[in-house]
Amino acid sequence: MSTADVLIHPSAIVDQPCELGAGTKIWHFTHVCAGARLGRDCVLGQNVYVGPGVRVGHRVKVQNNVSLYQGVELDDDVFCGPSCVFTNVINPRAGINRRTEFRPTRVQLGVTLGANATIVCGTTIGRHAFIGAGAVVTRDVPAYALMLGVPARRDGWMGRHGYRLQSADAAGIWRCPASQWRYQEISPAVLQCLDWPDDQPLPSPPS
Repeated sequence: MSTADVLIHPSAIVDQPCELGAGTKIWHFTHVCAGARLGRDCVLGQNVYVGPGVRVGHRVKVQNNVSLYQGVELDDDVFCGPSCVFTNVINPRAGINRRTEFRPTRVQLGVTLGANATIVCGTTIGRHAFIGAGAVVTRDVPAYALMLGVPARRDGWMGRHGYRLQSADAAGIWRCPASQWRYQEISPAVLQCLDWPDDQPLPSPPS
């Protein structure tokens, strides 16, 4: 099944009402619940679940076997690797109903979540952070942070183009090895890009 602007695989289930932006693709065995909102040019891989009220920005890519539960919010240009995990209750018990205790999780612009990473609910992941495969995020993550391990700890900085930043020079400038964009730590553990606004998507490549 498809429309002029949205592709929905015949095996997918899309409950109504929901919002699907132009250019979005929903693949095999994926379930989008009523009340979900997806932006433009998103891709949901196989066996993805999008819960009621979940908001997904533009150009988001969600790989196979990911569940976005109620309370999860993904900003533009977020990448969710295969089988990464979100939670919505901090202390679940099968015999106790905690639906009124869901904690929101915010994943900001340009974040990458590696395969099998776990994001504990109630956290905010700052812009352009990079969560390594298998890492377990238990607290808020600063922008541009490279987070590794269980529990996840910052192990350096990642640039907008997905490369680990080289060591700062004498002037305190960090540089991307691919793009040569410059970054600076404007206060302890607060990094800023000097060559493009932190709150703007990457510029489109020349046609």
